[in-house]
Amino acid sequence: MPITVPAYGKEAAGRLASMADVTADDGALRRFLHGLPGVDAVGLEARAATLGTRSIKTTAKAYAIDLSISMIDLTTLEGADTQGKVRALCAKGSNPDPTDRTAPKVAAICVYPDMVATAKEALRNGGAPEIHVASVATAFPAGRAALPVKLADTRDAVAAGADEIDMVIDRGAFLSGRYMAVFEEIKAVKEACARPDGSAAHLKVIFETGELQTYDNVRRVSWLAMLAGADFIKTSTGKVAVNATPPVTLLMLEAVRDFHAATGVQVGVKPAGGIRTTKDALKYLVMVNETLGEPWLTADWFRFGASSLLNDLLMQRQKLSTGRYSGPDYVTVD
Repeated sequence: MPITVPAYGKEAAGRLASMADVTADDGALRRFLHGLPGVDAVGLEARAATLGTRSIKTTAKAYAIDLSISMIDLTTLEGADTQGKVRALCAKGSNPDPTDRTAPKVAAICVYPDMVATAKEALRNGGAPEIHVASVATAFPAGRAALPVKLADTRDAVAAGADEIDMVIDRGAFLSGRYMAVFEEIKAVKEACARPDGSAAHLKVIFETGELQTYDNVRRVSWLAMLAGADFIKTSTGKVAVNATPPVTLLMLEAVRDFHAATGVQVGVKPAGGIRTTKDALKYLVMVNETLGEPWLTADWFRFGASSLLNDLLMQRQKLSTGRYSGPDYVTVD
């Protein structure tokens, strides 16, 4: 569908005629970010609520459920993670419903850096090497470590075979207005994603939006991360009280839309944390379709960061197929 660019998106296109000018120094970056229009909170929340009322029926619902499954980053990020748990998660991601081989595979398995090699081996041995392995890095989830430590964390994960790196920004630096420090850190992590063969792991940049205080900050950090080279922008770590919400995700989708209109660069979006039901997932798909259109309705450009969501999607999928609601005892526990 055609993408409608608001007036400020066109203004941004002119201001981004030279990327180097926008990011030349802290002053230029600050002027650009604070030159973005303020967010109409009431309008944003009303729009998100309206999109959340859209109804998806029968055949379209079956398609949307399968699409949602294919967009999941199936995740285990606990201190008690074991190799056995990671292998079991890989088996579930490869074959989500053992009673129905038509169920799609998930997009990725997301683990800590020290579990990357285990996940890669399990997916390869399980006949699903096409499933990506994503790894949180940069001292996840707090991000409180020196830059050399964060870069070593990233390089170790990439060397172990990570296809994607989910980094966390320094929220303290951002909230204190040190935008260039955040920009340079994202750039440095992006460079650390490079492999010897010239390819690179994709970089997802986590904002922890529940700690950013205002919608204006979410808009600013979205543009900052995209200017620094993020392949995806991601709401949350899933480790704080407030994670992904529809208004925040809609705001990030709009930022991606406007960035694409201004630069021609396509960036993905990943809401994470708190998305547990099929109903929730379908609301997010509606937002993607209405804001960005069909080009983003693929696992290449939209992901769900989730652990429990898959179970509910499978139960709803079984109900559509059999007419019976099987209940949680008929799906594996993560």
